[in-house]
Amino acid sequence: MVADSSAQPGLTIAGAPISSPLKDVWALSRQMVGHFVENVAPCGTLPGDAIHGDVTTITRMNLEFAVSMLDGTDIPDKIERLKDAAAQWAREGVPIDTIHHAIHEGFKIGLELVVSGTAARQRKTGDGTMTITLSDYEALMGGAERVVGMLDTMTTAVSMAYVRELRAVVSEHHTAVHTLTSALLGGHPTSTMARECGIEIADTYRVLALAIPPHPEESNPILDAKVVARRKLRRVQAELATRCGDTALSLLSIDGGTLLIPADTTDDGPLADLVSALSHAARVPITATVVTAGTDTIPTAADQAHQLLDMVARLHSEPALYRFDDLALEYQLTRPGPGREYLGSLLDPLDHHPELLDTLQTHIAHNLNRQRTARLLHVHTNTVDYRLKRIGQLTGFDPTQASGLWYLRSALVARSYRGA
Repeated sequence: MVADSSAQPGLTIAGAPISSPLKDVWALSRQMVGHFVENVAPCGTLPGDAIHGDVTTITRMNLEFAVSMLDGTDIPDKIERLKDAAAQWAREGVPIDTIHHAIHEGFKIGLELVVSGTAARQRKTGDGTMTITLSDYEALMGGAERVVGMLDTMTTAVSMAYVRELRAVVSEHHTAVHTLTSALLGGHPTSTMARECGIEIADTYRVLALAIPPHPEESNPILDAKVVARRKLRRVQAELATRCGDTALSLLSIDGGTLLIPADTTDDGPLADLVSALSHAARVPITATVVTAGTDTIPTAADQAHQLLDMVARLHSEPALYRFDDLALEYQLTRPGPGREYLGSLLDPLDHHPELLDTLQTHIAHNLNRQRTARLLHVHTNTVDYRLKRIGQLTGFDPTQASGLWYLRSALVARSYRGA
């Protein structure tokens, strides 16, 4: 049965609208959401922004719909708003079972409020029993019938809009773009796929390798880590689409991936801004490396970019955008050979002094800032100075001198690949 969405007369009991207990939808929706978090398992595993955003919105919209239906007003408009919201929830990765749990639990609470409000307005007889008129009884039964109809209408509208949006997300265009990106990264012909996507292949691309760390809430045992990670990825994808439209091609997962951005649409400054914006959207600091290459050399460039990203990670460098030109020397040091083995051995005297190796790594990774190094290591700056001096004594290379620092930084790079 699908409820008739046309306007019907409002229901009253004991001279008051039956919807009276539900009128304060803002306060009641917050109260209901608190109940959901405590008692509805899927809701309790969602991240905080979903609880205070999506779930609260679901609840408030359902309350508004319930009040309108009991009062017999403005039903079609609210159904359309509910459909729009369901499509948005699908795009943001809110699980469908969580939405339906919230709807049904909200109906249960709302019905209890309506019944208790009705009981409070009834007259008591001399022996303490409640009396109810025939018209009130008919109104109450009519209200119960409308509640069943509302539940049917809401679940149908939400499910259809949700599924329709999911199908749109994985539409043929999306699949074709994904295939096109894979073809470019694999060095395969792309002209036919590009025409199907309606995307013009650029002559030169900025090839970015991205590392997206886990969101802190992914390790929260109370939350559903997969939902948190999926929402993080979709925020990144949405920000990328907003800033680059269809010009940027990407293969991304919850922990990173590869971007292809036409070189003629951006230079180094906006590229750094883009990485910063993606970090803001993900709510975690993203590290990226970039190599510029012609279309026919994209596979090689992507391989270099990811090798460079691996090197940056091994050096514990700060999250930022790193260009191949800036780290070409360090990259070359990662190539196998006797030079790498020799440089890697320069730090062997620190094997029995892990605190010295950690200090050197942190100091170099944070641009030789003594104060920041001390803060990150939870020691005094004098301790940092002492450890740097001790490193110089043990290795023969003074980290406070340019020549010694060059060898020590090179040794860190080479050492991180020893035995790889």
